[in-house]
Amino acid sequence: MAQAKLYQRPQVFPDAPAPLVLRLAPVVKMTELQFFKLCQLNDILRLERTSEGDLVIMGPAGGETSRGNAELTRQVANWTAADGTGVVFDATAGFRLPNGATRSPDAAWLLRSRWEALPLQQRRRFAPICPDFVVELRSPSDSLHFLQGKMQEYIDNGARLGWLIDALQRQVYLYRPGVPVERLDDPRTLSGDPVLPGLVLDLSRIWSD
Repeated sequence: MAQAKLYQRPQVFPDAPAPLVLRLAPVVKMTELQFFKLCQLNDILRLERTSEGDLVIMGPAGGETSRGNAELTRQVANWTAADGTGVVFDATAGFRLPNGATRSPDAAWLLRSRWEALPLQQRRRFAPICPDFVVELRSPSDSLHFLQGKMQEYIDNGARLGWLIDALQRQVYLYRPGVPVERLDDPRTLSGDPVLPGLVLDLSRIWSD
């Protein structure tokens, strides 16, 4: 895949520290229902859980990142409605991966047949399934190293395609099973083929000025 010319932007933000991680095991062991209720009680925060049971605590996004997330989800949702084979999720959805971690990508897509095969009660909480497609949009407060680890975790747990969009440097990292991670410099668009045929993401509407 051809790479666009590198966007020349000063490194204003060094790699941010990783999110706050609160170790619970073996002192506290929460059930899936308890963790779900904890997230509902603290909905101003984005809470995830690692495969070891540790809590990952992240604050709400800033305005520019929120705008980018909304645009990202809109484009994927529009394609999803036209395609009809899957369902789309925004950043508030949590997924319990096969390794036991519960993660919340900024956008996700899942084959409708896989989603509807889950019992309704599971779909109402953090669904025990890995999405087929995930996207993470890096904000100034996000550690690139932390997000790269999350992306690899999605792939290791069954995702078929992942995009890590670094809006700070205008770079995109492509994640696919069995293929080395590919970095694109200042791309104008992203294609979901062949996993998501016909999906073309317009990055000009997502990049920060």
